[in-house]
Amino acid sequence: MGFFDKLKNGLNKTKKSFDEKISNVFSSFRKVDEDFLEELEEILIMSDIGMDTSIKIINNLRERIKKEKIEEEEDVKKALREEMQKILEITDINLHLNTKPSVILVVGVNGVGKTTSIGKIANRLAKDGKKVVVAAADTFRAAAVEQLEIWAKRSRADIVKREEGVDPASVVYDAIKITKEKNADVLIVDTAGRLHNKKYLMDELNKIQKVINKEMSEADKEVLLVIDGTTGQNAISQVKAFKEEADITGLVLTKLDGTAKGGVVIGIVEENKIPVKFIGVGEQIDDMEIFNAEEFVKAII
Repeated sequence: MGFFDKLKNGLNKTKKSFDEKISNVFSSFRKVDEDFLEELEEILIMSDIGMDTSIKIINNLRERIKKEKIEEEEDVKKALREEMQKILEITDINLHLNTKPSVILVVGVNGVGKTTSIGKIANRLAKDGKKVVVAAADTFRAAAVEQLEIWAKRSRADIVKREEGVDPASVVYDAIKITKEKNADVLIVDTAGRLHNKKYLMDELNKIQKVINKEMSEADKEVLLVIDGTTGQNAISQVKAFKEEADITGLVLTKLDGTAKGGVVIGIVEENKIPVKFIGVGEQIDDMEIFNAEEFVKAII
C-alpha cells in the first residue's frame, strides 16, 4: 500500500465524519451563499479544527468564491481543500539532520505513542543508511525502557539505558558519548511525559536540553512533539505546554486511524506555526510516513 492508500484507510473515520456533514450542507442548499458558508464554518468548528482557524478558512473561501465565481459543489470542495493545504504547508516539513552526529529529542505526554514513534523513525533512518543510537531517558517507568528496547532491536538501533530512577540527563550524557564513539549518524532521545507533575517534568526536560546543547553544540537538532490524534482539542493545550519549555521544530501525529478528530491537525499548525513532520497511519514498523499536506487534505475531504 502506498502512503495515500494508508492515509485514506487511517483517516477513514475523519473522512466519513467530514464528508457526511459537508454532503448534508450541499444537499440543504441550492446555491453557495452566506447561509451556506455559515453552515460550512460550523462544520469545521465541530470537526475540531478550532474556531479561529475555521473562521480564517471560511473567510479565505468566501473571497475566492466571489473572485473566481465558484458555484459547483466540486469546485467549492477543491477550494476548501486548497485553503486547508495552505495552512499545513506554512513551514518547512523536512527533517534537518545534516551534521554527524545529529540529535532528535522526542517529547510528549505519556500514552501518545512516543516510544512507538521513536522505533518507527529509527527504522526510517536505518533504511536511509543511517546508524542510530536511542537514549532511554524516560527512567521513571521501567516499562518505557523495555518497550523502547524492543523497538530499538526491531529498527536495528543501539540503545543506551540505565536502571530505573536514574537521572535522565545522565543517561543522555552517556548516550552522547556512545554516539560519538560509535560514529553514529543520529541520536534519538526518549523523554518522560507526566504532565500532571509539570514543574518537575519540565525541569528534567531543561536539564536534558542543556546537556545536549553543551555536548553537541554544533549538531543539528530536531525537537519533535508527539501528539495523539484521538485527543482532539486537548492536543492544542499539550502543544502550548511543551512550547513553553522547548523549541519544538515539528509534530508527529499518531493514532489518527482511531479517531474522527483528524481535523485538529489543521488548527494546531495554524495556531502554533509548527509543521507536521511525521504521521503514523498504522501499527506496523513501516507505518510512519513523512507528512504530505496535499494528500492529507485529499484523504479527509
